Amino acid sequence: MRVVSVIGISGSGKTTTVEQLLRNLKKRRYSVGSVKDIHFEAFAIDTPGTNTYRHRQAGAELVTARGLRETDFLFPVRLPMDKILSFYDQEWVVLEGVEDINAPKIVCGHDLEGVDALMGPDTLAVAGRVANTGIKEYKGVPVFNSLTQGEELTDYVEEKVGELLPDFSADCCALCGMSCREFLAAVLRGEKKWDECPLEQEVELKIGGRDITMVPFVQEVLARTLVALVSTLDGYRPGADITLNIKRPGRRA
Repeated sequence: MRVVSVIGISGSGKTTTVEQLLRNLKKRRYSVGSVKDIHFEAFAIDTPGTNTYRHRQAGAELVTARGLRETDFLFPVRLPMDKILSFYDQEWVVLEGVEDINAPKIVCGHDLEGVDALMGPDTLAVAGRVANTGIKEYKGVPVFNSLTQGEELTDYVEEKVGELLPDFSADCCALCGMSCREFLAAVLRGEKKWDECPLEQEVELKIGGRDITMVPFVQEVLARTLVALVSTLDGYRPGADITLNIKRPGRRA
């Protein structure tokens, strides 16, 4: 999965930029998804008085509303972005307003002052209303007019963005000598390549069919624990692959 996030204050051109990316990626025959982060504390689809609200008040931890043309899952908490993305299997996911993710950002702004407030090491490009001034580059980052350069922006994103990287701190992994966010910044500066992340999954874990990324320490703990458990069984051979599939843990057949 490849992920890019478009950030900026209200009215800066975020949604227009997201629309252009989604439309052009779809034209190029990619499967695409999107996430909209709503920065409004009182926002809620599930409002007092509705049937789904009454379900949740009665104790339902997850509520689903199924209509004739859509199905909505209502979680009573703000989910972390990695959890949200675990529900996606599209080739591309374009985020709007999401800053808390280790992914390249396209910064939209009304002016350069607004762009400065949001630019960082993970900035891939600049877009939005500021591009109406005719500026083509800012602080070494290309500037695109989403309305007139939608194809060019998509070309650039398609060329520069690779598979979504993990988001471990230097204390957790640092196989590359830096944190995952520092690695992304190095990639965007051209000092590293996307596929140079040295984190290899020698121990593969799937939960509900989804791959779970683990730091080397956790992989080692799981491997040593499992080997210790099965090494006394007939058929165990040192160095042989071990596959364990647990169905419906905690329930008896």
